[in-house]
Amino acid sequence: MLGTGNAFMPYGRYHSFALIDGKHIVDCPPTAMASLRRARIPLSDIETIFITHIHGDHVFGIPFFLLERRYISDRTMSKPLTIVASEGVKEHLWQLCQMAYPGSLEEIFSTVTWRFEVEGQLDSGMTWKRFRVQHDESVDPYGYHFNEDSEDSFVHSGDSGPCQTLHDEICAAQMAIIEMGHPEWVDSDHHHKPSDIQALAEKASNVQLVVTHTYIDQPGLHDVPIVTNEYPKHPSNVCHAEDGLTILNDGSKWRLLR
Repeated sequence: MLGTGNAFMPYGRYHSFALIDGKHIVDCPPTAMASLRRARIPLSDIETIFITHIHGDHVFGIPFFLLERRYISDRTMSKPLTIVASEGVKEHLWQLCQMAYPGSLEEIFSTVTWRFEVEGQLDSGMTWKRFRVQHDESVDPYGYHFNEDSEDSFVHSGDSGPCQTLHDEICAAQMAIIEMGHPEWVDSDHHHKPSDIQALAEKASNVQLVVTHTYIDQPGLHDVPIVTNEYPKHPSNVCHAEDGLTILNDGSKWRLLR
């Protein structure tokens, strides 16, 4: 978990950002390069970007990511890069790159392999299934189920409020990375709130839930919190992630290394 904050970046958190197997990332937020630098991961090591939706805190890092690869870590553009997304995302990201660095990203953008399939498999063997979630429809919101029907099956919710499709996928997985972007008093169904996580944890009691995209400051960092620096109390199968959390699968269960 290279970042665990929501769009407002609570104290101690970069934007929500997950790294899988050291070479695949879910989304590419504005703080993606900072997250990868902090973890000492060369950007040229990244082989795949899975896009959940096109809100700025999830994709506005793409121009910086491509710029760095083109002129720093992969100047020959020999390292393959695949972007897995719904079909409308390609044009959106192209426009974003043109606004950010006109004339500088055409070459590397043309080398990207695009995968628009709802279900697919990478050369590494990892599989994905993309499914619709409950969020702003104008940004084409999806979640992903990785390695479905295996012992290391896990779900990434993207940004989503409670919805049957997402919760069914989570109940069929072993682990889920799930956003909790709003406190209880915010009137919105586009994000999970603490009570939603509580209900899901009780329903999916055998699934490890890792909470990300949170509005909560990392505890102990600042005397005056942006919203709060206290985690809600949830069942034992819920982990409120902080930046740098490592999640491992040993073939039979998921382990969290804080």
